[in-house]
Amino acid sequence: MNKLFIPGPTEVRKDVLKQLSRPMVGHRSSEFKKLFEETTPKLQKVLATENNVFISTSSALGVMEACVRNCVKKKSLNLVCGNFSDRWAKMPKENGKESDTITVDLGKAIKPEMVEEKLSSGNYDSVFLTHNETSTGVMNPLREIAEVVKKYPDIVFIVDAVSSLTGVKIDIENLGIDVCLASVQKCFALPPGLAVFSCSQKALDRSKVVENRGYYFDFQQFLKYAGKSNTISTPAIPHIYALNYQLDKMLEEGMDNRFERHKKMAEFTRGWAVNEGFELFPEKGYESDTLTCMKNNKGINVADTIKKVKEKGMEFGNGYRDIKEKTFRIAHMGDLTLDEVKELTEAISEALK
Repeated sequence: MNKLFIPGPTEVRKDVLKQLSRPMVGHRSSEFKKLFEETTPKLQKVLATENNVFISTSSALGVMEACVRNCVKKKSLNLVCGNFSDRWAKMPKENGKESDTITVDLGKAIKPEMVEEKLSSGNYDSVFLTHNETSTGVMNPLREIAEVVKKYPDIVFIVDAVSSLTGVKIDIENLGIDVCLASVQKCFALPPGLAVFSCSQKALDRSKVVENRGYYFDFQQFLKYAGKSNTISTPAIPHIYALNYQLDKMLEEGMDNRFERHKKMAEFTRGWAVNEGFELFPEKGYESDTLTCMKNNKGINVADTIKKVKEKGMEFGNGYRDIKEKTFRIAHMGDLTLDEVKELTEAISEALK
């Protein structure tokens, strides 16, 4: 099988995959309760938060819609800088909510002054930000935007950290992030099947007064069952075994070390791209530390290059949708190492010759 350097799912180590084959237990059993009570405190520690943390048997997209249903009472502001943030921005209206957007060109980042201008109107009760836009390799200035949102204490601040959580440091509470969500097939380096999210008291209080939250993704139900060391319905138990195991590995590595490893892989990849004559797609200063997106300014056949590199047992990503073949992407996240990234870039360089 190919080693994955695609935007997701990312590479999963064999010892992690082995956890999926553990004997099954009942989800209302004492064995599962013990697993739940081991896993959630570790998740809090990895995320460096005292907020409630929840595990959802779903993709992150499910939790993104849950945030719309639980946190938007009157009107949301959605910050759009690519395909994934755009998809999230469609959800409020599809759930009968009012919303506005700030939209920037592909490759550009959301700037704090844009958010300030909109929020000063007093029209919004929630803000939705995609921290790391996987389609473009843009990492938005989370800290600066958070400082703007803090000026409006009634606003619930929701962050999609799908491709950044545990890959870069996110100071959830100091930044005033009310919901911080991710799926586990990115920087967590797990198979797809779970989403995780932290939830502040403010977000939980908002949820109480919002009508038509649904059931499966109702924050109040998550809280109720977590109080019993359980989940609303039968969860993906094998995946939770793997999550519990992987959290131990993260804590053993040390989160600061993990963040530094991601940073070094990003810096190397960006340097390699420039040395090969490629331009970076994100505007300068807003490049992601978990995924590098390069312009195909040299006019290579990206699909053919991917095919050649696959023959060497590795796989990287083409551009996404409108910028397919116009860009290509290398993910350097999860448990990947700098040596593995170097092996990939050497293979790409060889293919380009």
